[in-house]
Formats: sequence, structure tokens, C-alpha cells
Amino acid sequence: MNDLKQPYTPPAVWTWNKASGGRFANINRPVAGATHDKALPVGRHPLQLYSLGTPNGVKVTVMLEELLEQGHRGAEYDAWLVRINEGEQFGSGFVAANPNSKIPALVDHSGPQPVRVFESGAILLYLSQKFGDAFMPEDAAQRAECLSWLFWQMGSAPFLGGGFGHFYAYAPEKIEYAIDRYAMEVKRQLDVLDRRLAQSAYLAGNEYSLADIAVWPWYGTLVKGQLYEAGEFLQVEQYTHVLRWTNEIAARPAARRGRMVNRTWGQPASQLHERHEATDFETRTQDKLL
Repeated sequence: MNDLKQPYTPPAVWTWNKASGGRFANINRPVAGATHDKALPVGRHPLQLYSLGTPNGVKVTVMLEELLEQGHRGAEYDAWLVRINEGEQFGSGFVAANPNSKIPALVDHSGPQPVRVFESGAILLYLSQKFGDAFMPEDAAQRAECLSWLFWQMGSAPFLGGGFGHFYAYAPEKIEYAIDRYAMEVKRQLDVLDRRLAQSAYLAGNEYSLADIAVWPWYGTLVKGQLYEAGEFLQVEQYTHVLRWTNEIAARPAARRGRMVNRTWGQPASQLHERHEATDFETRTQDKLL
């Protein structure tokens, strides 16, 4: 079928004259800023998270749950659901918290003035520093390794999500070149991780760190066949060291809890649409899942 189509020639000047983006076309636009007035809700805890249980959101909820597991009571938080498919990220309150209109966004009310933090990697670093360099190795070389893998994830995951994920799972038509290009890159990334995890228990060394919290929601989910239903396509079972690491992190109580927060799909038992108290995991009722 594709061979019968006329080849696409980019115009001299691109203009936004039609919807684009397949499943996400209704929220894609080439301009920033708010589309409507809507204040953000604020709960009783100093840390207010506005998010969705995508891999980028899971990074932050796992971090918060890990901090609580360590005994940092100041890490108690409210996690509010942001329905990105309905354009809630373009409300005026959310845009004030994150001018880039992407989840997650964190607002810290613990000081004299609220502090906004956006971009998941920045939020992880902010929380680590706020709680005494939590999940950051003390050794200088391991700290550098941790930061290197954290920024590796921030640079690599767009090729997995916006690249492979979009063209493999969401694009309105399958484009062989695009799928091949990004499948090749994602498999290269998995090989990078697998070679590293053949050398050490975790990404920064033998300690679980910020780097693992950042990488696991994307690549751990992928090698378990739970992301884009692409496990067989990418032959993820061959990355045995990544699978070992993934399973170890998935068994952590904080990781299990963090993965549930702001999740709106999958088995009902795996979802906690909003989290306002630690007991929400134990006393979930149907009204909390709505």
C-alpha cells in the first residue's frame, strides 16, 4: 500500500493546518501556555505532586515511597491525577507549576514560598538533596556514575517513548523506516544497560540509587513486556541482566506502591488514582478509583 502513495515533500514553511499525532492529536499543538483557567488542588502535605502513572510519573512516586520507606516523614505527599488525554495539563494552575505542560510537576510548600520543580530528573535530584542526598552514593566515583546514568535516561528515553513507542503503537499508520530506526536504537539502549548490569548489581555500583529509580520505570517495564506490548517484537528476554535487575527492584515494597500511584489502567488492584495518605494503599475503595 505504501508503495502506491506519493512521496511526501516537506513544504518550504511548515504550518499547523491539521490535527497530527494519531491517538494524541487532540492535545498536540505547536504553541505553549494555558488553554483554560483551572487552579491546582492543594492537599495537607507540603509536597504536592501532579502527575499520571506513566514511566515519568512513576519515577517520582517510587522516589517518594522509597524516602518514606527510609523513614523520612517529611516526604509525605499528595498525588493528584492529571488526565493528559483530556488536556488537564493545559490548565492555568498546571502551566504555572510546569510551563512545559508535561507531567510530572511537584510543588513544595514546606518553605516560606512554594517551590515548583518540573522535569522528572530535576524532581528526583531535588528530593534527593532535600532529604540529605538520599539514594545518592557518597563515594565520588559512584556519585558520578549515578548522575551519568540518570542523565543517560533523560536523554535516551525519548527515543523509546516518543520515537519507538509512538511509531510502533500510536501512529495512525505504520512506517517501516521509523519503526526500524527506533527499534534499532531501543535495542542498542537495552544492550548498553545489559552490559552495565553484567558488571554490577545496580547502575551506579552495588547500591540501589537515584539512577535505578529513574531508569526502572521505562526499561524495566519494557523488558517485562508491559510497555507498548513490544516484548516479543524486541526479543526482550535476551537481556538477562536487565531482567534480573528489574525483578529485584519490582520486589521492593516502595517500588510496588509507587507504581500504583496515579495509575488508571490495568487490573483494578494495581491502581491508586490519587494518593493522599499512606493508608490509601490499604483502604482503597471504589470512590478512590474513580
